[in-house]
Amino acid sequence: MRSIITVENLGKQYRLGTQGAAYDTVREALTNALMRWGKATGNGGSSPQTLWALRNVNFEVKPGEIVGIIGRNGAGKSTLLKILSRITEPTTGRVELRGRVGSLLEVGTGFHPELTGRENIFLNGSILGMRRTEIHSKFDEIVAFAEIEKFLDTPVKRYSSGMYVRLAFAVAAHLQPEILLVDEVLAVGDAAFQKKCLGKMQDVASQGRTVLFVSHNMPAVQRLCTRAILLENGQVSKDGQVPGVTAAYLRAGMTQLGERVWTTPESAPGDDVVRLRAVRARNSAGQICSDFMIGEPLSVEVEFWVLQPDHVLDAALYFYEESGSLIFATGDYQSEQWRGRSRPVGIHRSLCQVPADLLNEGTVSILAGVSANPDTLHALERDAITFRILDDMREGGARGNYMREWPGGAVRPLLQWTFKYEQLELPRTEVQSSKVAR
Repeated sequence: MRSIITVENLGKQYRLGTQGAAYDTVREALTNALMRWGKATGNGGSSPQTLWALRNVNFEVKPGEIVGIIGRNGAGKSTLLKILSRITEPTTGRVELRGRVGSLLEVGTGFHPELTGRENIFLNGSILGMRRTEIHSKFDEIVAFAEIEKFLDTPVKRYSSGMYVRLAFAVAAHLQPEILLVDEVLAVGDAAFQKKCLGKMQDVASQGRTVLFVSHNMPAVQRLCTRAILLENGQVSKDGQVPGVTAAYLRAGMTQLGERVWTTPESAPGDDVVRLRAVRARNSAGQICSDFMIGEPLSVEVEFWVLQPDHVLDAALYFYEESGSLIFATGDYQSEQWRGRSRPVGIHRSLCQVPADLLNEGTVSILAGVSANPDTLHALERDAITFRILDDMREGGARGNYMREWPGGAVRPLLQWTFKYEQLELPRTEVQSSKVAR
């Protein structure tokens, strides 16, 4: 199948700390040319600094693919989409697009602030190359999706950022571009609208059209995309199946740390009542570790200073997987020693036991906190520690003899199965009956 997007040796260079005038006189043009010549021959000052936002980027996208573009801030994601949208020109390389492009890159992109929502729908459709009859046929769907019926004839300069996004996405998705480019701008919308947008992008792709989706929301990328591209320092670091690429991105920002210690209360997270002192992951021998096999138990310890008496306190741990999704939460609420009783001033330790064959392979991060009740939080530390769960590939584990890549999931428990067998009398076929008769 022929690619709908082809990117070859793409590069984009910016000059830092320089800004040219809108118009130069002949004298200024000659002076600037002489200065550039002097710098090139070593007779002038130092050349301006340059930055390669993208360099040697190569990939192809097939029709109907939903491709997630991920990476840290400054990796070149938005620059790539701006080049694909023809907003800016590349410095090197080329881009070939075989189809009409609809893009949603920034709040209000392509909207005229003085025009109403109705007028901007027709304006955007015209920019995309749609005929007026085509826009009319989609008009009611766009308005219903954006949920702006009351404000349709209001100038968009009076819209909130959320209303801008709703209308802009509705126009981009409903005017039938062959290629839809969506940047992180969807984060401006509320949760219900984000869910609605993700569903619409899936519908767009199911119709054979192509979506490029830039986001820092890994669960959304994993749920929506069929492929992911990881950009690092303006270059393609990894391109392939979504789980592997997103895992590589998340691991790059994580350091395995089996212990976190604060030496003084003043430097520790918390308030005048409680301060965290340490969070540790230990193996079955009690040693601090950052790597655990699936088949071995582990424990997580929370150590904290209680600085004031007469407070009923509970320690809590939240276990997160690489994508940022919560695996489970737990706390020492059922402790017989401290349930309903205030804790005295001093150093307290709470230890949580995690059984073997529960967590799936991957990186786990721990949020640790201490609270007086669900509404009164005294101390909190996100990503207090991180550790890895490694697959031991043993016969007696949940994997058994399944040697291919495990389907996924936050947990991989070893569950008990029971078996029952009942012999079944198969009916004889006509052929078997005739053989018996002979």
